[in-house]
Amino acid sequence: MTSQPPAVVRPRAQDPAVLRYGDHPDQWVELWDQGGNAGKGPARGLVLLVHGGYWQAPYTLDLMRPMAADLAARGWAVANIEYRRDAEGRWPVPEEDVRAAIAAVLGSAWAGRHAGPRVSLGHSVGGQLALLTAEAVDAVVALAPVTDVPRVWREGLGQDAARRYFGASPEEAPGAYAAASPLARLPLGRPALVVQGDADDRVPLGHSLAYAAAAEVAGDAVLLEVHAGADHFVVIDPAWEGWGDVVEWMARVEAERG
Repeated sequence: MTSQPPAVVRPRAQDPAVLRYGDHPDQWVELWDQGGNAGKGPARGLVLLVHGGYWQAPYTLDLMRPMAADLAARGWAVANIEYRRDAEGRWPVPEEDVRAAIAAVLGSAWAGRHAGPRVSLGHSVGGQLALLTAEAVDAVVALAPVTDVPRVWREGLGQDAARRYFGASPEEAPGAYAAASPLARLPLGRPALVVQGDADDRVPLGHSLAYAAAAEVAGDAVLLEVHAGADHFVVIDPAWEGWGDVVEWMARVEAERG
């Protein structure tokens, strides 16, 4: 049975601020201050969240709000990014949007209030986008990331998501598939944590194993953590036991930066 995304929860007492980085309705970012409280002083660092959904419009930044609330409670400032996808956001629009969103956030007065590392944290296709834009930040966390888009097409993952989104095979559009694949764009050049469950049927474990092996050959500092029994969506639940490993890794990034 295919795993399903968790129910959306908005665990906060007040809405975060909004930063727009373009004219399209999907070009916006939620800005979460640490503790959910503006004016508390500098955060530990800034986390840029990028949601997944196999490039499909029904999946939104709502998926990352529980993580945003958890990270803000831990003292991080958080930017939760929305971007164009589906028919209105054919490749390379998602990468262009995330790159523009990161630039807008990091160039804002809001980000200027917060010292510490800049960390991109993405899930699934959000992990793909975080890896592809790694040069804009200090470190990357990729949760069950899409790293090999031709393989997504060949294996029919996400109910043939690549076939529906790209509208062509890897043989028909090799440039687009290569540009969209973090595996084809190594070295990464930034420390990265890749988190993967061995019960994931939307981005199977073999994808992350292949990416981590290729990254090692390329000389990248990529740590792969595999969690037994974890499916595709549990990795974005801050109540999941493996989430502690993620926040500990980010704390090490913070310590090394400081």
